[in-house]
Amino acid sequence: MTNHPSLPIIENFSRRAAVKGAFATLGAGAFVAAISPLRQAAKNTTAAEFMQQHYTELSPEQKDEVIARLEAETKEKYGADVTIGDDRPIPGTKFVYAINLSVCNGNGKCVEACHQENNHDRATNQSYIRVLEMPKGTMDMEQGSTTYSGVVPKDDKFYLPVQCQQCDEPPCVDVCPVKATWKEEDGIVVVDYNWCIGCRYCEAACPYHARRFNWKEPEVPAKEVNPDQSYLSNRIRPVGVVEKCTYCLHRTRRGKLPACLEACPTGARVFGNILDKDSNIRWILQNKRVYILKEELGTKPAFFYYFD
Repeated sequence: MTNHPSLPIIENFSRRAAVKGAFATLGAGAFVAAISPLRQAAKNTTAAEFMQQHYTELSPEQKDEVIARLEAETKEKYGADVTIGDDRPIPGTKFVYAINLSVCNGNGKCVEACHQENNHDRATNQSYIRVLEMPKGTMDMEQGSTTYSGVVPKDDKFYLPVQCQQCDEPPCVDVCPVKATWKEEDGIVVVDYNWCIGCRYCEAACPYHARRFNWKEPEVPAKEVNPDQSYLSNRIRPVGVVEKCTYCLHRTRRGKLPACLEACPTGARVFGNILDKDSNIRWILQNKRVYILKEELGTKPAFFYYFD
């Protein structure tokens, strides 16, 4: 077996072995309770999907077959014609994000854009972004609230958007028992949604609360499905898996900007390639006093915050 040189070597670890091991460890009663959200996923899993190899082990021909199957399934389930790409990292690129907290006013347009762009379940109004209303004088996100209401911005508050920090030392990757999530060479942490077993270890390990579990089959009307999709990004994820922000890799690896950035009406968001010495993001990191969330944990986020 030949592995892609830019990707981690994936151990020959079957999902069946993971489930069997969990059963032996937890005992019958506890295991049944633990996997109860996955029963619907098991019912909806086809033989071809279950026998599919890990993304990093698929040949180009096998990837084409998988993508064709997923496009056909999307048409059948959602009545939408979609194109699912296999977008790979751009050589010489390390994507980094920054937000100017002096400018963010808590309007939530980024949350809405993420919801629409990434084909999230409409019934639960899911999004990869949470905007916290924060008391001034602290960067402790645990003191923030996502349930604020009324006119924004409030004079005694500031607003802190939080999403996947694309850490250089991602704890979510370390805890995955089947290697369904990994960090790619452009800095983006991805998930193979057809390999994820839904154990939610990664969700528990993330100190930024940036991962989402699909408790139900996503509901997206055909006319609202974003047809421009990518295998490791915004294709409609199945029930029973954990999903996350990918810096809109289906856009950014094609030379576009993240949807959340384009939707921001205040210009608070800055995104780019930190390896490009002439990029705006590099200038900000070199000239502004920047902050990262939970620095003491040593996760080394690729997501920064600053004030004017």
